[in-house]
Amino acid sequence: MIYFDNSATTVCLPKAAETARAYMLESYFNPAAAYAPAVQLERDISSARAVIAAELRAEPSELIFTSCGTESNNTAIFGSLKAMRGKGRVIVSAVEHPSVYEAAMELREAGYDVRFAPVDRTGKVILSELASLLTGDTRLVSVMHVNNESGAINDIDDIYALLRRNAPDCLLHVDGVQAFMKEAPVKCDMYSVSGHKLHAPKGIGALLIRKGVRVKPYLIGGGQESGMRSGTSNAPSIMAFSAAVSDYAEHRAEYREAMLAVKKRLFSNLSRIRDVRLNGPDMEHSAAHILNMSFMGVRGEVLLNALSEKGLCVSTGSACAAHKRGKNRILNAMGITGDRQDGAIRFSFSHFNTVEEADIAAQLIEEHVNLLRRFRRR
Repeated sequence: MIYFDNSATTVCLPKAAETARAYMLESYFNPAAAYAPAVQLERDISSARAVIAAELRAEPSELIFTSCGTESNNTAIFGSLKAMRGKGRVIVSAVEHPSVYEAAMELREAGYDVRFAPVDRTGKVILSELASLLTGDTRLVSVMHVNNESGAINDIDDIYALLRRNAPDCLLHVDGVQAFMKEAPVKCDMYSVSGHKLHAPKGIGALLIRKGVRVKPYLIGGGQESGMRSGTSNAPSIMAFSAAVSDYAEHRAEYREAMLAVKKRLFSNLSRIRDVRLNGPDMEHSAAHILNMSFMGVRGEVLLNALSEKGLCVSTGSACAAHKRGKNRILNAMGITGDRQDGAIRFSFSHFNTVEEADIAAQLIEEHVNLLRRFRRR
């Protein structure tokens, strides 16, 4: 099997899996308990928190653990607004993940003035358009760091500076699920991350909440995570997340080069096929692990299924929207419609992928694209 769908999830790093196993079978205690082994486990979790917070240039006290990126996004959006008086404007980019987009739609129903910031043809937020949407009562702006479908990288530091100038009381939340450890830390008020996009187990995420930012808890109960996220700490996954982050930090440049080499090789190979289009920024201005291309005259879903039968795993967009019918909201916002949207395929890589896989994948894709185009003409 060739797995080119790492934006959906990644294989668990062996060291991370081994770490989780040890904390399930040996240090299996409840870290909220008072006896010595549990107290030691709580110290281990504190160390893990410090490791992950450091990669965000944050203090450990500014980081809370969650179950996933979706929970982190929901907590940031609903929790911060719940802590404010009155309703006002909320701005999210037009290409956000469903966990942000659907939250925005809920807010609109609740009476907030929700606006969607336009993006350019690559999926990047247009700064001037965002600026025109800012008002004195803008409460929150939420913009993803790396677009999960096009690989576009937003200028988060510039957006943060814009808000400080034009809407100083407005909070900036960033969905960093596809960017964490792959792009440099940015300035913002809240930042969401997810472990399973980075070779940690599924079921663990984190949310950075800067000091001074008020957020009402999304889950209440026993008061874990400094009262911000009640529930027994998922110690095995937290420790595994820390192990995966430490590994990535040690090999960051090497992993980036490996992913970029695969991406460039696949793009070069696929570009030789007739009527192929790149969706998103060029190779040097996009995330190293995401490539989106359209194969004109072919339906993406049909091509995906044909490739799957041959052991090549790709996608037609976000895994969280894979079973929803209708047009691709992200590509629509980028101005990609018609046959180009119908034929869009997203490839996403990890450092475990190889250029040899890119060669094999390209050959399989070319064969199936040519075959499907012949059938479509009949």
